[in-house]
Amino acid sequence: MAQSMLRKITMRGACIAVGITRRSSSNYLTNSNKMIMKKKEELPSEEEITKSVFMSQSTDIYTNLALEDWMYRNMDFTNHHIMMVWRNEPTVVIGRHQNPWLEANISHLSEKDISLARRNSGGGTVYHDRGNLNITFFTPRERYDRKYNLELITRALYRGFGIKSDINKRDDIIVRDKYKISGTAAKLGRTTAYHHCTLLVNANKADLSRALAKRETKATESTPSPVANLADMDNKVTVEGLQTALGYEYLRTPALHIGDGGEGLIMKQRGFQYVNPTNNWFPGLADIKKELQSWEWCFGRTPVFTVSRTFPVPAELLMPSKVYTATQELVINMTVEKGLINDVTLQIPPGLIESGFYGEASVITHLKGKRFTSEALNALQDAMLTRHSGSDVKKLDEKEQFVAKCFDQVVNTI
Repeated sequence: MAQSMLRKITMRGACIAVGITRRSSSNYLTNSNKMIMKKKEELPSEEEITKSVFMSQSTDIYTNLALEDWMYRNMDFTNHHIMMVWRNEPTVVIGRHQNPWLEANISHLSEKDISLARRNSGGGTVYHDRGNLNITFFTPRERYDRKYNLELITRALYRGFGIKSDINKRDDIIVRDKYKISGTAAKLGRTTAYHHCTLLVNANKADLSRALAKRETKATESTPSPVANLADMDNKVTVEGLQTALGYEYLRTPALHIGDGGEGLIMKQRGFQYVNPTNNWFPGLADIKKELQSWEWCFGRTPVFTVSRTFPVPAELLMPSKVYTATQELVINMTVEKGLINDVTLQIPPGLIESGFYGEASVITHLKGKRFTSEALNALQDAMLTRHSGSDVKKLDEKEQFVAKCFDQVVNTI
């Protein structure tokens, strides 16, 4: 069996053991299954509850979301509450019921190798990078308390860095009365619950803005808020320092009410534990991760939405012998369901028809059922090329290239 990784962190005279072994994670699984099967008549008192701070060693979004889900499914938090802290490489994370095409600049993400992930909780879209700290609070369902968690964070910010922050009506944490530094979401199950939130420390706000650029669609979207980094408030704030400050605030705070138990309470807790989120430590984790990074989960779970775009037709593509009083525009309308094109219509202006483009129904039919990606564009181009069968022409003419370019802008750009 793997040996326990163990070291000590000293802060204000208190020593906290740091470590978790593969054996301990297996014991959590075995013990939690037994506890979940056993119906508890009474919840433990506050004095009977211990706490741990789990620190994920992964910076992969799908691994960390899988770990979060694994803990939610398998661990028993009745007598043991956990706060997990974790970071990711550049990623856009959307809520369980959100539309990735509406919430993010998909083509930009692909171009810059930024991941897109759909989490299991609700809430809005957030951007993660190594300058962003994520926190997840695990408790039994009956002990879920979002206000407690948020107040604990605001106390840590003030105690550790002298930063004053407030909790608004949407349960965001804000500084200077309007700048958002933390978003929040939760998942409540039958027996367990978790609440997770972000803290912007020194995230790249330019990358955040580009990654979350909006697309025009008819669907419900996130409400944007002005954001700030904690490092803007105090340049001494680092992710590592904040992680430590939050961890100690969590351990010194009683399990069921906001208060200060000091170092005496800290010494009674289970402390900081490094967690290696692998399948060896957490059996079944790989399967959860595989599902979370699949196209069917990230994009296929998208609610129905429609896209409508209008494109002026260049004069050189119109019938040269005619003068048109109205602007000649190509209109593309699409309905997308579960990430697949369900319906598509072309409104072709008279000038384009008179110059030789008809947009036969067979061409449009080829798009139905295709993913709302470049797959649809490829299907359109193939269908238009099929019309040239029997002739020596093996490429799209100028009018067909224009239509294909318009489709490309619909599926691949803002």
